[in-house]
Amino acid sequence: MSDPDHGEVTRFLKQWREGSRGAEARVVELVLPDLRRLARAYMRRERVGHTLTPTALVNEAYLRVAGARSLEWQDRRHFIAVAARAMRRYLIDHARARPKADVVAIEAADWTPVPDRSQMDTALAVDELLVVLERENPELCAIVELKFFLGLTDQEASAALDVPLRTVQRRWHDARTWLYKHLTAVS
Repeated sequence: MSDPDHGEVTRFLKQWREGSRGAEARVVELVLPDLRRLARAYMRRERVGHTLTPTALVNEAYLRVAGARSLEWQDRRHFIAVAARAMRRYLIDHARARPKADVVAIEAADWTPVPDRSQMDTALAVDELLVVLERENPELCAIVELKFFLGLTDQEASAALDVPLRTVQRRWHDARTWLYKHLTAVS
């Protein structure tokens, strides 16, 4: 992720929340490279011939995030996390609307969540469980979104969350354990 002045983005987010259209434009300008990078990462994991482009995904995510401008934005990282979640939700909704679609590619993780489940079934089940996980442990939820859905490396996730590498590795282990337990309980 790029590293624009965090304070500047936070300041513009506050102004945007107060109704400033100029601040909204400035926020978009500052975070757009990160949003494009996230969208490209998401789309690399999708099936060949997908009807969406990374640009369309950024646009759809922005429309969803713009509707939440009254959200109590904490900082740039919070904005990017909400936008990444909006992208993931849009792709999941898009996949659900096309039940005859081929498998949506997801990370070939170093764990097998549940034997005999298609990748699409697993992605949808993980997506549903993330709602629960976010309530129980938002930090683990963020790691799953970055590693499972975006396919970021430990180092990239560490930079995105601004936490030490070892913390990311511990949380990823804990998240996989939590997911495995809950995925096997529903199968």
